[in-house]
Amino acid sequence: MKRITSSHNEIFKSALRLKRKKYRDSEGKYLLEGIKPLKDAFAQGITVDCLFFREDADSGVRKFSDAVKMIELDRNLFDELSDTENSQGVVAVVRKKTQDSFRFMGTGAAVILDRLQDPGNIGTIIRTAEAAGCSGIIAIKGTVDLYSPKVIRSAAGSLFRMPVLEGLETDEAVRICTCAGKKIAVSCLNESVDYRDAKLGNNTAIVIGNEGQGVSREFMNLADIRVKIPMGGEIESLNAAVAAGILMYATAGKVK
Repeated sequence: MKRITSSHNEIFKSALRLKRKKYRDSEGKYLLEGIKPLKDAFAQGITVDCLFFREDADSGVRKFSDAVKMIELDRNLFDELSDTENSQGVVAVVRKKTQDSFRFMGTGAAVILDRLQDPGNIGTIIRTAEAAGCSGIIAIKGTVDLYSPKVIRSAAGSLFRMPVLEGLETDEAVRICTCAGKKIAVSCLNESVDYRDAKLGNNTAIVIGNEGQGVSREFMNLADIRVKIPMGGEIESLNAAVAAGILMYATAGKVK
């Protein structure tokens, strides 16, 4: 096993750059931390370029595929790479999945993330989308990076299994969904119908708007249907992930 002790090492520097979105985008790679996420990645056939182990990591942590390059890091270098307070001592460089937009849509509803900014919301939506039998996730340009560490942790492995497209313009996302026979449904309070009366089905693409500004005017104009979730009391809006979950299950029918 190779050991790295210098922060000037090119392998280490290349990995460290992946903490920044622009390098994740340009290189098509990201960092994945923790034993369970790595096991999920291997199980889904995700390509792992190399594994970094903290020098004092338990021997049980090191039991991964012999086909993957394994590198031991000094503790201070590993701490630079890590994004968690209580790390298990392993971080991997992983390649993003490639997704053909023309083969993107399956039989379930799609979910469109319209400039969402909270990584926890996004990860929860991805996880719920898998549970509700949705066919895929589209992230509109301006949405927080789906491969940021906080999104990955919140998605709890679903990011490896759910088809995703990221960085799309609004009209491009609408075109993909329309070609797949899916109607665009936006959530808003004005000129909308109760989601329970809207007869949403798996031929729907649900647009979830920005946490503060809601769905963009462009999506509003292109939508086939506007739906609302009734709220009691003095509540003005629901958390984006909660609203998404309600609407996703409204499209799902009977989930096995």
